[in-house]
Amino acid sequence: MLNRSFHIEIRTPEQLIYEGDVTSIRAPGVEGNFEILAGHLPFLTALDIGEIRIRESETPQLMAISGGVFEVLRTGVTALVETAEWASEIDVERAENARERAQAELAANAPDLNRPQAEAALARAKNRLKVAGNV
Repeated sequence: MLNRSFHIEIRTPEQLIYEGDVTSIRAPGVEGNFEILAGHLPFLTALDIGEIRIRESETPQLMAISGGVFEVLRTGVTALVETAEWASEIDVERAENARERAQAELAANAPDLNRPQAEAALARAKNRLKVAGNV
């Protein structure tokens, strides 16, 4: 089987996180996870909080993201994400603390609670822990 590759870029507003040729990329769309292989038709979609899985070789590289936009063109793929963190660089203790804080805020249910913001913080923390392999 021919091992075809294509070019991808993953960027946050601050920096280029990854650029290279890959055989596949799996990402969390707002309507569900999807995978792109070489030769995919062009499309544009919104990204959700979740895991990006990049495959350059047999071993995939994992990254936690917190939403963004994903575009496939004939010339390559671009993911513009709010935040991105490689699995190996996730501070598990910090993510656990963020999860506990968000859970406590939601449980307290204070009158001034911004519920969508607290739920998003909880989802981001859980995602970071999952991607780090510490669920």
